[in-house]
Amino acid sequence: MSEDSSGPAPSLRWKRALLKLSGEACAGGHGFGIDAETVRRIAQEVRAVVELGAEIAIVVGGGNIIRGGMASAAGIERTTADHMGMLATVINALALQSALEQTGLEVRTQTGITMTAVAEPFIRRRAIRHLEKGRVVLFGAGTGNPYFTTDTAAALRAVEVHADVILKATNIDGIYERDPKLDATARKFDHLTHEEAFRLRLGVMDLTAFSLSMEHGSSIPIVVFDLNVPGNIRRVLLGEPVGTVVGD
Repeated sequence: MSEDSSGPAPSLRWKRALLKLSGEACAGGHGFGIDAETVRRIAQEVRAVVELGAEIAIVVGGGNIIRGGMASAAGIERTTADHMGMLATVINALALQSALEQTGLEVRTQTGITMTAVAEPFIRRRAIRHLEKGRVVLFGAGTGNPYFTTDTAAALRAVEVHADVILKATNIDGIYERDPKLDATARKFDHLTHEEAFRLRLGVMDLTAFSLSMEHGSSIPIVVFDLNVPGNIRRVLLGEPVGTVVGD
């Protein structure tokens, strides 16, 4: 038998991860709609970490299609507007499902609003079992309730499926004391405790979402990183110094 020249697989720092994607991430640089090439690239990055043994759940926003807050401002009743935003997240989840399946992965989409023709309803124990079997689980329709953001949905689902970490994908390389696009001298944080991030109001996630991640046992770490750099999801899960880690 020939010796395996590839060597042992690298060790994951976190095995079960909840990846939070904005709707705009699915649009690439276009700002609106779904960019097929960008979605395929995200799918390939997810496949790379699943091959390392990671268990991946994903919550995706819908801002590339419609935002509940924007619809409400246009005169649509708030609860109805938020439900419209939830449906947008399902569209993105189905696009990601298709791209992930084309890489050879097994995928299940679960939704906070029952729509059995296109997805499973969210059932916590079933979601956990899918992850244990190596399937990628997509969570659409947020929490299923109006007035809650997809950040809150991400934190809630992370707690429910016992995720080891929340990966907050953004278009900047971490958390800064001020917006680095407006102030080039703004300092980047490599590591923060939950309490520091909360006290400094650094906008890691909305306060409801952030409180959920803080209150879960010893707190779920949150890694904020730049999704636009190829390979960053893999680097984060391997524990390389990428982005900003919020954790104790």
